[in-house]
Amino acid sequence: MRSRLLPLLIVLMAAVLLTLGFPLAISVAAAEQQRLVIDRIDDTARFAALGQSITDTSPDSEERRRTLQTDLQLYASVYDIRAGVFFRDDRALAKAPGYWTLPVEGEGRTAFNEALLGRRSHDPPQVWPWRDGRVVVASPVVRDGDVVAVVVLDSPTGEMRSRILRTWLFIGLGEALALLVAVGAAVRLTGWVLLPVRTLDAATRDIAGGRMRSRVAASAGPPELRHLARSFNEMADNVEDVLEQQRAFVADASHQLRNPLAALLLRIELLALELPEDSEEIAAVRTEGKRLARVLDDLLDLALAEHVEADLQLIDIVPLTAERIASWRPMAEREGVNLTLGGAPAATAWADPVALSSALDAVVDNALKFTPAGEDVTVTVTAGALAVTVVVADRGPGLTEAELERVGDRFWRSTRHQNVSGSGLGLSISRVLLAAGGGSIAYEHHEPHGLRVTVSIPRDLPGS
Repeated sequence: MRSRLLPLLIVLMAAVLLTLGFPLAISVAAAEQQRLVIDRIDDTARFAALGQSITDTSPDSEERRRTLQTDLQLYASVYDIRAGVFFRDDRALAKAPGYWTLPVEGEGRTAFNEALLGRRSHDPPQVWPWRDGRVVVASPVVRDGDVVAVVVLDSPTGEMRSRILRTWLFIGLGEALALLVAVGAAVRLTGWVLLPVRTLDAATRDIAGGRMRSRVAASAGPPELRHLARSFNEMADNVEDVLEQQRAFVADASHQLRNPLAALLLRIELLALELPEDSEEIAAVRTEGKRLARVLDDLLDLALAEHVEADLQLIDIVPLTAERIASWRPMAEREGVNLTLGGAPAATAWADPVALSSALDAVVDNALKFTPAGEDVTVTVTAGALAVTVVVADRGPGLTEAELERVGDRFWRSTRHQNVSGSGLGLSISRVLLAAGGGSIAYEHHEPHGLRVTVSIPRDLPGS
């Protein structure tokens, strides 16, 4: 979520900075050019005042013209600006440099024509730093209410463009610094906002993994998320209470039913003494009674497995698996099944030895039940990068795709295997025992026929 929220905030803040930066840059460029135009208009006003008194009939006009020419040459040499005073017919009254002529078209001609109408030229087009250009300003020379000449100044813009570019660089640096500050603030803001979400996610994973006592510290983040954390804790408390009540009920019911069941089985045995030894009804009652006793024992084991927390230890899985295989080998030999162990010579992982032993017992017992005589049950231990796997593969009838989806559910047994003894809780107990320690159990086909059960034990301490 942070990887999605943080780029969104950064893009929004960058858009805001760019929205503010572009108008500022444009206004800076316009202000620089406006200042240049105002300076040139002041200069044209001074030259217009000098040229106003020059006439063709006045005796001292030639002296004034030479003075104007000298001023224009000095002005052009100092500021590198083309300057000139032109009559209405484009003849030059005075100009500098001498080779410069009034342009026939373009900005210079436009400014000259506007000045002939008795007004100063309007603001010239904006000159940008990346494009060379010149600023032309023209003012009329008015005598007795008539425009007799026009002062034209054609200014280079290199210095102005340099100033604009420098100012833009400062604006860009300021925008970059502001963006860095905004990114830092966004990182802190997203971290502050999402901290309760991360803790909620971690607590949810813990509860989903069976660690029902995991809770969220409702002391950080926005008030809404703190309220959500408190609500989550209340929900987790209620769920834990309900599950605890269910476990207690199953355990108490299993325990309390064992005594009446034992008394009932004893009475059945007493009744059996008065009936013929080959009575089928008595045999069926005995079988169902023993099955009910196994179901109660498995229910009690399941309730205890869901209640007790795993005592995780870093152990070698291979010797533990070999010990359980050795304990089941007599039964395998009695059934005519070849039970073998292979794989890695050593593989360490974090597991509860008692819980893992019980889970392996349930898986191996299930494999031996359904494997016919003369077939193999292989147990393979493999050390992976993240987990150690114990694979129990049998050559029994296997399961269909629909049955694979249900295997491990409580009290579920395939309709094809109803004649095999069992309560349907063994694999469920295995799953609960493994999940308490961060492990898992998976089922798949073992070609060409049979079932392949994979028990995974984490190599790293869960939650670390």
